[in-house]
Amino acid sequence: MELMGFLIRTVFELFLMVVILRVWLQAVHADFYNPMSQFVVKLTNPLVLPLRKFIPTVGVWDLATIILALLVSIGKYTALYALAGALFMWPEILLRGVIGTITQFLQLLFWIVIIRALLSWFAQGYNPMMAILVQLTEPFLAPIRRIIPPIGGLDLSVLVLVIAIQALRILIGM
Repeated sequence: MELMGFLIRTVFELFLMVVILRVWLQAVHADFYNPMSQFVVKLTNPLVLPLRKFIPTVGVWDLATIILALLVSIGKYTALYALAGALFMWPEILLRGVIGTITQFLQLLFWIVIIRALLSWFAQGYNPMMAILVQLTEPFLAPIRRIIPPIGGLDLSVLVLVIAIQALRILIGM
């Protein structure tokens, strides 16, 4: 039973990360032809394209993909409730789904910021992976840099963002 719970959480959370990445890539207008973008699009297209037929895009927000992310998160909790043999408390499952999606985004943001910071020490020249990480994180780091500029060549924006992400995760409580 514990193994099944682990597998359900892992599969749903991995796919949820990919769906969240798709929303995020579209919102920041990331390079569509980047190999990472292509991977995300090809993996999510079978579920996103049918939803797009009746759910519109509003500005930079692809509502069909956002709804898919929520459905994946709700599906995870539904499967876990079914596995445990618990009663389906739909309001609780819906709330957990929304909070789970937000928490997964914060966790993804945390790791992408950390990976970008680590790669910045080693990457030289153009690297498609580094380029996509910059496109994803710069909308979060640039406003912090305007408030706290680099001090003596040391960019503290990553540290501030990581602390803010952790604080938000504590506030959300997951």
